[in-house]
Order: sequence, then C-alpha cells, then structure tokens
Amino acid sequence: MRNVLITGGSSGIGRACVRRFAAAGDCVWFTYRRGRARAEELVEELSGTGAQCGAFEFDQGDWASHQQLLSLLPGHVDVLVNNAAVGSATVEDHVPGPKHEQSAAFLQINSIGPLWLIQQLLPGMVERDFGKVINIGSVGGGVAVFPGFHIADGMSKAALAYLTRHLAAELVHSPVDVFAINPGAVETNMLEASTLSRLTPEERAALSARLPKGRLLAPEEIAKLVWWLTGEHAAPLHGAVLDASMGLGVRPGLIDQDVSVPVQTTPETSVEGIS
Repeated sequence: MRNVLITGGSSGIGRACVRRFAAAGDCVWFTYRRGRARAEELVEELSGTGAQCGAFEFDQGDWASHQQLLSLLPGHVDVLVNNAAVGSATVEDHVPGPKHEQSAAFLQINSIGPLWLIQQLLPGMVERDFGKVINIGSVGGGVAVFPGFHIADGMSKAALAYLTRHLAAELVHSPVDVFAINPGAVETNMLEASTLSRLTPEERAALSARLPKGRLLAPEEIAKLVWWLTGEHAAPLHGAVLDASMGLGVRPGLIDQDVSVPVQTTPETSVEGIS
C-alpha cells in the first residue's frame, strides 16, 4: 500500500484523484483550504468503503501551514500530487485586495507552494528508493496562451512546467519519477467561476460545441491519467509535461472561434479558411 498526498482534494480534479487512488487500495491523504464540509463528507464516504483516508486543512504557499501539514501527516509520502491552485477568478477568494497582490498570489500558491512541498518530501522519497511526483498545471500557460485570462495565472502554470523539467533532470538517475499534466477545459468549480458562470445556457452550449470532441473534460478523466502515471509502466515518461486537453493545447483558438469547417486529412486539403 502506498501513501498518497493530494493537495486540493475536496473538489474538482483533486476530489476525483482521491477517489481513484482510494479505489486502487492506496492510503490517501488530501488537503483542503475552505472546503471542510466537502472534505469531511469525502473522508466519511471513503472510510465507509474500507479505504484509508484523511483530510488536512492547508494554506498552500504559507510556510507555517506547510510545516503544520508535515507535522500532522501520519506517515511518509510515496506519491505527491500537486493539484491545489488558484485561477483567474478564484484568486479573489484568497486575495480580495489589490491586483498586484493577486499577481503575487498566483506565483506563491501555484508555483512556490508545490516547490516547497517537493523540497520537503523529496529527500524521503530518494532515501526510500521510491517516489512519484505529479504536478497538475493547466493548458493555459503550461502549453498554450489564452489572452483574456490573468497573465500571472499563465506565468504560474508555465513555472510549474519548468519546475517539472528541472526536477526531472536532477533526478534522471534517481528512483523518483516526475511528471506534469496540463488539463484543458475541465468541468470544475474553477472553470465555472472563471468562464462558465458568465455564459447563458446557449453560450455555454456553443462553447462546449467548439471544444475538442465537442465537450468539456470530466475530472475523472484527468484523475485516471494521474493514477496511471504513478505505475511503473509510466517510467519512460519521466520528465514529461503532458498536454491533457484533447487538442485544445494545439488549437487554443477553439475557445473563442467558430469552427464550422471540419479538418480533413487528405493530401488535397487546403488550410485556407480554416480558423
């Protein structure tokens, strides 16, 4: 049985990851910041199935909170999933004040926080000759550019991708594997706050139709990928920064463009007129 720590596990992708690892028989600890009721509900649900699970309040990017979390964990960590983050709309819940403070918060929470956790937990992984680190970023910043979203948001996700590559380079001869996943448009509270809540039902349907495969991603789809990367079969992908957006990363214009002409794959296809 592995000990798995998932940050931001009370909702969205993190919650789906908690369920997936618990279903696989791992001991799962996860953090939350404000979602205490959701966290307690999830612990009760999984404990009822016989899974070993625990939830811890955590303010990522705050050094004192990092120290407290590590002192409360009941054991060593074999798998670290850095999922907790703020987005272009949810940052206001953390820092309601001036814009310059919000810009700093993106980097402190989304980049520095994961770095600190890795630095705190990595030595133990190396010493035990086993460890998996999964950094969950975003297609925005980690893969492509989406004008209109907070620039510091994208910067923080780009930094997370760099952190993954740098760490993987340092650990190339170590037993610890490191990966990054950059999801696209996933149906989560974060996407709801930043984008979906501002749309009418008609606009929301039109957005979904423009997305790759004509739909939003489900949190469970990303959770399955996270879990898969922690298996030994994923070792050849050490250091990979994965685009998990169903193609939005290679065609980001789908977010705000009307694509009415399907892409053809025959040699005669002309790219003229295809947005």
